[in-house]
Amino acid sequence: MNTRHNHHTRRTWLLILAGLALLAALACARQPSAPSPEGPVMGFFMGFVHGFLILFSFLASLVTDVRIYAYPNAGGWYDFGFVLGAMTFLGGGGAGSRKRRR
Repeated sequence: MNTRHNHHTRRTWLLILAGLALLAALACARQPSAPSPEGPVMGFFMGFVHGFLILFSFLASLVTDVRIYAYPNAGGWYDFGFVLGAMTFLGGGGAGSRKRRR
């Protein structure tokens, strides 16, 4: 029983340390300033397109200066379109919950 308790305690401390490391990394994140006030503001449709292309944008961001998420954007409507586009491309998870007939 003692080794099980030690394993549980060690796992708990590792999770706490991983969470603190994640918080420290997120504290360094910042949103860049807007390119220009006259620039186009992205809305729902562009959010949907950017969400749909999320995988390709991510791969391009690894080797170039492409960003996955547009800035400046219209806020909530852009976010909603982005999530819908990403769900559409990535499958949404609904098909995995359906029961199969035998």
